[in-house]
Amino acid sequence: MPYEMLSPALILLIAAALIGLVKGHARTAVILIAPLITLWAIWQVPDGVQGTVKFLSYHVEPVEGSPLRRLFATVFAIMVFVGGLYAFRIARWYELAAAYAYAAGAIGVCFAGDLITLFLYWELMALFSTIVVWCGGTPGARTAGIRYAIMHLMGGVILKVGIEGVVIGTGSIQIQAMLATDFSTWMILIGILINAAAPPVSAWLSDAYPESSATGSVFLSAFTTKTAVLALILLFPGEPVLIGLGLFMVMYGIIYALLENDVRRILAYSIVNQVGFMVVAVGIGTEMALNGATAHAFAHIVYKALLFMSAGVVIYRTGKNKCIELGGLFRTMPITATCGIIGALAISSFPLTSGFTTKSMISQAAVDSNLMWVYLGLTAASAGVFLHAGIKFPWFVFFQKDSGLRPKDAPWNMGLAMAIFAGLCILLGVFPELLYGLLPYAVDYEPYTAGKVLFYLQLLLFSGLAFFVLLPLMKRTMTISLDTDWLWRRLAFSILKIIENGFSSLNAVIERQRIRSQHFLHGIAVRYLGQPHTADSKERGIFARSWRVGSTALWIAILLSAYVLLYYL
Repeated sequence: MPYEMLSPALILLIAAALIGLVKGHARTAVILIAPLITLWAIWQVPDGVQGTVKFLSYHVEPVEGSPLRRLFATVFAIMVFVGGLYAFRIARWYELAAAYAYAAGAIGVCFAGDLITLFLYWELMALFSTIVVWCGGTPGARTAGIRYAIMHLMGGVILKVGIEGVVIGTGSIQIQAMLATDFSTWMILIGILINAAAPPVSAWLSDAYPESSATGSVFLSAFTTKTAVLALILLFPGEPVLIGLGLFMVMYGIIYALLENDVRRILAYSIVNQVGFMVVAVGIGTEMALNGATAHAFAHIVYKALLFMSAGVVIYRTGKNKCIELGGLFRTMPITATCGIIGALAISSFPLTSGFTTKSMISQAAVDSNLMWVYLGLTAASAGVFLHAGIKFPWFVFFQKDSGLRPKDAPWNMGLAMAIFAGLCILLGVFPELLYGLLPYAVDYEPYTAGKVLFYLQLLLFSGLAFFVLLPLMKRTMTISLDTDWLWRRLAFSILKIIENGFSSLNAVIERQRIRSQHFLHGIAVRYLGQPHTADSKERGIFARSWRVGSTALWIAILLSAYVLLYYL
């Protein structure tokens, strides 16, 4: 096979194997150098299909390049490097190996030129991301990992059914734009949306990510949902159902994030919210919208990982993850607090941050398409984002009433990783053309107009005012927010318990009837065939007694006559 047909993902797969084979400084070198080599390899992939491999009767295309694919692969490689830098001193080797193999699956999806290759890398992600969840090392992580695996295996089966249907119907395994118009295309769309954490099958994200380790959640935040966004852009641009679904995701994530007490669950629900913006953009389907979805996915990976890094340092240093247990940490954790605030401003689309220059493209695409109701929904959602992620997360973790905790700030490698992503958030906000020049379509958009800047500043100002006015209502307690996973974790269990109790009751009734029948048959047997306990023949059953010869002959004659009569009838 020519080297051009080898996916850059293979570099990370080799690195994942080496992480388990080498130790010490050699392992550190593999962790930090492999992503950089992968990034170099990504930019060596030219546009177009790089060759085919015959598999059964199909022509598989392992590598296909395009600006869209390279951009997603680029941010994934950057994520692996910064995530490795963040984690290498405290993460266990098998967690890092699983995380690198997980990232390899994501980059493999980026360059997959056909549905078969895409599916194989898709399942590779599901396998190794489950291991990353399990590396949390707690009973909660083990059970959450099992639920995570079940959900993603189900999603993989649904996706595979759809792919098989499309292949049978069209005879092609090519990745090409389609609409959800029949059973097969709907199955593909549903399989992708499961990975995108679209409600009502989104609870796996907020269930599993907070149960992983402080370093594992950083990797988990980046790959699964964003590869789903890439798949939607490649396969379902302009699918109308995605607009409504995306808006629902946006509002759903905001509501649950506002209710949450666990700092990483707040950020997990925020992922659902932010992916909702991208899903809306894919549904709009114009060049501006797809550029917005792509740019926002890039920016989201950076600032969301930064927020998870900030939360991870807090958990690593304090061992606590509840808002009511934290507060006042800015005194001894200024670096972590500053980076967390920058990430919070970026996710809130504050001017001069990456979120402003990317999310506003999606709103502009809605305006250009005369979708005013979509624009108004996204605007309201932007205010909600500032409430739950822009203010709530940093306020309750770093600035609310002093918790008395005085932990150390981040270790040097964690601090450096956060600083890199914080700098990138600001760089892409100040110089958006650095990102715009990499987008799949030509960009004719100016984010920094007086009207846009003033509008977003007013929006964020009044959102902040609303937060502090309603602060007594924002304070959390030790409660649990019921999500749709309750349907299969509790309701389904209760239904099965009722069925089990019903079968137990039925079994008890059958057992009682069996005992009664047994006693009845025993009584008949004793009455007619019973043997005496003494020599007295009067105690024998009717057919066990000694009968006189005449009586016996009479009964034999009667029975024979009855048999002959029945025979001739």
